[in-house]
Amino acid sequence: MSDARETMRINVNVEITPESLQAVVQNAKAIVGKDQRGVYRVDTADLVSEMISRFLLEKDFEGYVTEASNYRGVATLKQD
Repeated sequence: MSDARETMRINVNVEITPESLQAVVQNAKAIVGKDQRGVYRVDTADLVSEMISRFLLEKDFEGYVTEASNYRGVATLKQD
């Protein structure tokens, strides 16, 4: 990514729609094209990771998570 801020890589599970994943795969195939053997050489998992990371930086995820009210309804924070 080209953002100058320091970032760190974490592994998480993220829910996306099948349509979002299909769009990433289709766009990646269109951009890279087939090689000489007719095979697409692109790691779509890495591409999804980069796309989500860019989206989070551009849409101010940092600002979003600093607001405590955004945590309401988050399943992992439910108290018994």
